[in-house]
Amino acid sequence: MAEISEYIVVGGGASGCAVTSQLLKKNKKVTLFEAGHNNKNFLIDWPAGFFKFINKSKFATYHKTKPQKHLFDRENIVPQGNVLGGGTSINAQVYMRGRAEDYDEWNDILSINNNKADWDWETLLPYFRNMETNGTFNNKHHSQEGPLKVSHCKYINELTHDFVNSVASLGLEIVDDFNGDNPQNGVGYYQFMNSNGQRSSAANAYIDPERNNPNLKLKLNSGVKKLIIENNKVIGVEYIDRTGEHKNYFAEKEVILAPGSFITPKLLMLSGIGDEKELSEHNIKCVHHLPGVGKNLMDHPECPLIARANGKYGYYKQGEGWRMIKNGIEFLIRGTGLVNSVGVEAGAFVNPLNRNDLSYIQAFFVPSIYMNADTIGVIEPDYGMSITTVMTKPKSRGYVKLRSSNYEDPPEISLNLLKHEDDLKMMVAGQKFFMESLKQGPLSNKVKEIILPNQKDLDDKKIEEHCKRFVRTNYHPAGTAKMGADNDHMAVLNSKLQVRGLDNLRVCDMSAMPIINSGNTSAPAMMLGLRCGDFLNDNNIN
Repeated sequence: MAEISEYIVVGGGASGCAVTSQLLKKNKKVTLFEAGHNNKNFLIDWPAGFFKFINKSKFATYHKTKPQKHLFDRENIVPQGNVLGGGTSINAQVYMRGRAEDYDEWNDILSINNNKADWDWETLLPYFRNMETNGTFNNKHHSQEGPLKVSHCKYINELTHDFVNSVASLGLEIVDDFNGDNPQNGVGYYQFMNSNGQRSSAANAYIDPERNNPNLKLKLNSGVKKLIIENNKVIGVEYIDRTGEHKNYFAEKEVILAPGSFITPKLLMLSGIGDEKELSEHNIKCVHHLPGVGKNLMDHPECPLIARANGKYGYYKQGEGWRMIKNGIEFLIRGTGLVNSVGVEAGAFVNPLNRNDLSYIQAFFVPSIYMNADTIGVIEPDYGMSITTVMTKPKSRGYVKLRSSNYEDPPEISLNLLKHEDDLKMMVAGQKFFMESLKQGPLSNKVKEIILPNQKDLDDKKIEEHCKRFVRTNYHPAGTAKMGADNDHMAVLNSKLQVRGLDNLRVCDMSAMPIINSGNTSAPAMMLGLRCGDFLNDNNIN
């Protein structure tokens, strides 16, 4: 007997959970496929638990880029969620929307052949506002009636306060709300997708309330191999269930792709949708020629500033041994203590080349020496602090391609971080700006030495070299199946998130972005899912 549903959603990340919820609200029958695991795990729920997922966990897939020649042949590791909720179940939970100019730019791009594209900030603000129950704000920007819990951090380290005051001493305004009237210019404390010591992921917000809904079929540990297409109409998917059996599942209405910016183009190409020449290299029959599939890959590059402390400041060893046990007991019994912190408690936005212009650098302050594959073995673990500078509107573009026609093979990824000279110039300026916060103000009183970049030689060329040696992803891949105007031959989607030239197929994850938003991407990903749900529901009405 054929398995069938009104709608199939592929990918249970931020966007997939949100679009599923929107359809269920209208009593639609939805089958949600998630290749990864259930989100029920205490480390996922605890705010600080995400540190356990950065380098190794079954709840993440660790994609590796091809060697990047312009970065001394380094390979970047890009973790993506392998769990219901996607990245929102394992990330640092920073709640950031981007700025109005991001979405007005989308609208301008999409309005070239469409007088009313409806992607401007005025149209999208209600989606952001209504998704949240904000523990602090209730105004034109924020709601206290949505499914997603948003709050300020319950525990803030003293080094974080010093960072905010030190950056303010450089002339930046202290901002109380990075998603408010003056969203991305200044320094302040981030808000997070958690409340009362519990993570609030897309799965918590949008799927958990529907677990007993008979209209929802949740297929966990079930990876979709390819789309089933007949006469340019997508009618279903081929998948592998949790037992390893290969099956088909059919959609009466539409299939919505939301497995993320690496897997969405992979699935499209495995299904014969993409650049005809590239598909032929893997002996895949081209069903529909769309050369933009897998192109336009964007990510936010980040580079570290690391300093050793002159005392026992910060979170060094707090997640190990007896300290970890002590902190866990305090959290379980009282709900207090540093387990409430995600480690990244404050940050800033600035344009270091023109302080009066829109910001292009975002900073994250971490009250510890942030160790990863690039710094392990280079830096001795110790008490210290890190500032990562992030390029929010990169001009560099990468790509996603197939390695083979085998579904089991990961895609070939090239991020090309900092490849555009303007990105590198802005990153160097950002490093120099925030380096000053370690040298003056209250933070400087707790700095023993700056380790990275090397302080013996700080001309721009040396800082460029430092950035190239240590740049990594901010875990925000986007743009590989972009929306675009009718005259853009590289556009994969139209302004309604429909795949051009095919019926009954949409994409609503981060790959749909024509240009990446400024800042963290979980909230924009959920917005894309909610927006797609409204398009689908409106289509039914029409």
